[in-house]
Amino acid sequence: MRDTRESRLLLVLLIAIAFALITVDIRGGEDSPVDGARQAAATVFGPVEDGMSSAVDPIGNAIGAVRDSGDRHDRIAELERQNAALKAKLGSDDRNRSRVAQLDSMLKKAGAGQYGIKGAEVIGIGAAQGFSWTVTIDAGARDGLKRDMTVLNGDGLVGRVTTVGPSTATVLLANDPDFTVGTRMEKTDELGFASGQGDRPLRVQLLNGKAKVKKGDRLVTFGSQADKPFVPGVPVGEVVRVDPSGGDLTRNVFVRPYVGFTKLDVVGVVVEAPREDPRDTVLPPKPAKPKPAPTVTVTATPSGDAPADGADNGNEQ
Repeated sequence: MRDTRESRLLLVLLIAIAFALITVDIRGGEDSPVDGARQAAATVFGPVEDGMSSAVDPIGNAIGAVRDSGDRHDRIAELERQNAALKAKLGSDDRNRSRVAQLDSMLKKAGAGQYGIKGAEVIGIGAAQGFSWTVTIDAGARDGLKRDMTVLNGDGLVGRVTTVGPSTATVLLANDPDFTVGTRMEKTDELGFASGQGDRPLRVQLLNGKAKVKKGDRLVTFGSQADKPFVPGVPVGEVVRVDPSGGDLTRNVFVRPYVGFTKLDVVGVVVEAPREDPRDTVLPPKPAKPKPAPTVTVTATPSGDAPADGADNGNEQ
């Protein structure tokens, strides 16, 4: 449209009419004379607006998703924290079950030997007192512990107490090179002295050079005077090698200890010795020897001895 005087007058007229209609509509309220026209316009343009709204909704939803992604991230993080806590709890339960099993085994050993023990937990390792193989336990003088007390666990002899503090104590392990304990062979009662060799088997020097000993024989502690530092009857280990005597007055054998010194956890300190020597009663029962399977011999029947097919094996009636 060309910008002429007539077009400008028409524009002014349309604007004036629009203002007039707006004024009439506002003053008329619900009875406005243009209400019908408004409804007709809504009928015509409503579907178009709804389509436009549907088209725009994904964008709005995406904006909402961005806004809510932080909340979902927080929920995921919380679930991950709960999962980690659950795994930690399960791990703790597994360890608790292991400790309960260790404690149960140790109490059975103490019951078999009639040892009065004070349970403790290994809380440290190392050469705290200048020894090569030592551990620190969480029991001390307040718990009735004293120097030169026997220490055991559910497997056997662990060591002896060397230093005692108010709430902790140091234990010299039986595999330390400075460790020596009197031993007695099961059944034969042959006496000897076992010495630690670190991560190698214990070396036991038998007093009798002609003692009959073989692989698999078992040893227990012989016991000390006044039961210090060792009470009698605590399992030590099994013979794994025997050196020939060679006519010497003594004989050396090598013993695998029952205790795993690199994985100690729950131990017991013998605070009350048994009234009588338990002898071999604390040793675990030996596994039963497997019975040999019976031998079945199958002998084939010679073909000539078998009756031929259709042969008469009896009188027919």
